[in-house]
Amino acid sequence: MSASAIDTRAVVEWLIDGARDCVPPQDVLKKLAEGLVAAGVPLARAAVFVRTLHPLVAGRRFGWRSDGPLEVSELKYEMINTSGYTDSPVAFIYEKNQELRRPLCRADCKMDFPILQKQRDEGITDYFGTPLRFTFRGEVHVAVWSTTAPGGFTDAHLDAIRSVVAPLARVAEVRALTRTSSALLDTYVGHKTGDRVRAGSIRRGDTDSIKAAIWLSDMRGFTALTERAAPEIVMAVLNRYFDCQVPAITAHGGEVLKYIGDGLLAIFPVTAEIDAPKACAEALAAAHEARAEVARVEGLRFGLALHLGDVLYGNIGSGDRLDFTCIGPAVNLAARLEKIAAREGRAVVASAEFAQHCGAALTSLGEFDLAGFHEKQPAFALPDD
Repeated sequence: MSASAIDTRAVVEWLIDGARDCVPPQDVLKKLAEGLVAAGVPLARAAVFVRTLHPLVAGRRFGWRSDGPLEVSELKYEMINTSGYTDSPVAFIYEKNQELRRPLCRADCKMDFPILQKQRDEGITDYFGTPLRFTFRGEVHVAVWSTTAPGGFTDAHLDAIRSVVAPLARVAEVRALTRTSSALLDTYVGHKTGDRVRAGSIRRGDTDSIKAAIWLSDMRGFTALTERAAPEIVMAVLNRYFDCQVPAITAHGGEVLKYIGDGLLAIFPVTAEIDAPKACAEALAAAHEARAEVARVEGLRFGLALHLGDVLYGNIGSGDRLDFTCIGPAVNLAARLEKIAAREGRAVVASAEFAQHCGAALTSLGEFDLAGFHEKQPAFALPDD
């Protein structure tokens, strides 16, 4: 097939226009691959590998097959140093920033990557990898194209594929940056808070008054730990400590707002769908799970205060350095209750406002004088604590 017979202009223009009719990135790859096939390129498989800026995931793979479903998978950081990745064509293209072609149908084809034999055994006759060069920081990502056509790709086929690589890189870059911004917001401020920021709540003073179950916890003996242990050990202990709480909080609909040294502030918002009893029940269920997880770690103890109240939720700070958090008397009361938990040797202490929604799940500890409050405040605890 001559080069003039392969017209990819429609596909290229669609990519330049942003592939607007495709929302999930895998759908972009599907329509692109099908467009190339319609133009005369005998694609059997195509895949795009994009690195990510995420605390757990190093990259994502989107795969298309002419005879199978679309595939989406993730590359965890721990997999980067395994031979399955380091000895792959994808790793080579990332590192060298250059094309890689292996015409597997030829007896003299260089078989320098283990995956190539597997590809040949599956009927692939030609394997072609291209770098996707992003404009941002000169990042390099990867696209891979393969065929089962007898004789592999022709020069015209390869040129047709090359014609879509640059516009595909632009589409992939825009979508990757959008995903990265979302991942960073979710990582550093939480998913619900991230949604508010993405929706435009980015100015100082952008706040709402909301009702929420408040979670405020603190590690016991943290000051002593920092004095006797090396910094890297302190960090490891802190991370393990937070691992005991955060999964339980998020699983029950809570949102972690901030880490303050060894302290953790989270909320379980009351919404149109989740009333106050439900928010408190979820927070208490998370407290049970977190307490059990902490108890499994030798030498680790914590104190947790639970309260239900109105908080001011939004941006505070100075100029262009802001913090999205919640403040108010309700947070102050939670902080005072956490001190009661320490004094009384309890893992979990709750306010009267919280306890009234939990029935017999909490028992009274009595009333306490708390700094900043004129009247004594009731406190409640888990019966088996």
